[in-house]
Amino acid sequence: MLERLRALIAIPELEFAGLVVLALVAGAVSYVLIRIVVQRTLRDTGAVRTILKRADAPARLLLPLLAVSVVLDHATLDASWLGGVVHLVELALIALFTWFALCVVSGVQAAIASHNLIDVEDNLRARRILTQTRVLSRILMGLIVLVGAAAMLMTFPGARQIGASLLASAGIVGLVAGIAARPVLGNLLAGVQIALSQPIRLDDVLVVEGEWGRVEEITGTYVVVRIWDDRRLVVPLEYFISKPFQNWTRSSSRITGTVFIWVDYALPLEPLRAELVRLCEGAREWDRRVCVMQVTDANERAMQLRALVSSSGSAQNFDLRCIVREGLVAYIARKFPDALPVMRQMRSGAPGHVEG
Repeated sequence: MLERLRALIAIPELEFAGLVVLALVAGAVSYVLIRIVVQRTLRDTGAVRTILKRADAPARLLLPLLAVSVVLDHATLDASWLGGVVHLVELALIALFTWFALCVVSGVQAAIASHNLIDVEDNLRARRILTQTRVLSRILMGLIVLVGAAAMLMTFPGARQIGASLLASAGIVGLVAGIAARPVLGNLLAGVQIALSQPIRLDDVLVVEGEWGRVEEITGTYVVVRIWDDRRLVVPLEYFISKPFQNWTRSSSRITGTVFIWVDYALPLEPLRAELVRLCEGAREWDRRVCVMQVTDANERAMQLRALVSSSGSAQNFDLRCIVREGLVAYIARKFPDALPVMRQMRSGAPGHVEG
């Protein structure tokens, strides 16, 4: 029995299979040991824990496959299928390295996001950091996938000639490809510009194409703006580099809004100014910066009043303007009903006499 076992072990294929199994076990044990050491060493670092958690799945497969790759590199087995196995392992390693790199980038993005929350009142710095992180990470992920796909293609002898063939057949094909790729490249470059110069950030309040909304998502090619009525406006990145738009929270989320009211000339302004102050002081949306009223226009029928009121954000300012508008109209109707705008006309038969 022992002699038969020795004879089986002496078979090259079985010896090779045993080495492969041993390599898989050694890789798995190495992964567990490395994970324990890293977790104990960096147990108080939340950012590193987040990255390790994201990269755990590819790392769990990567180390055993690396060990198998070492065994294949030193294998002396003379078999026709060995070359195919080596090639398959190479492709798997490239795919795992690509996956691992993507997980690391995603983990870094998640770690930065966890330390920069935007659900606070003063979130300007957090929005700036998150915008840069999200745009740059999307671009970096795209480059990682591109490099990984190119590396996998380069393992095939026939694929190495693709580059030379494309160069040889440039001409019209190259021109068409360039024209087709121009929007993609334009959005890619626009993404880099937005990440660095930041004309827009996450949660910024914008007016784009006549629509008011907040920046909900920034991808590598487009921006999603959530409009006030919960519609979504999808805008290419290149738009924010080449066309004008309004950004209400570019340097601060604070904003000053206007309320226009047309009234008759007979209305006394001081009581109305006092009512405006009372309305603002009673509204939690007012940030106590601006609360003024001025006459901004007048015509043959009425005069226009403009009330300026300020808030810490655009959403609060919209509510505050509605409160002020409703309150002023109700106050005028209650205290000075004759001061609401009226149409004046000449009474027939009484020249010069004006009737309201």
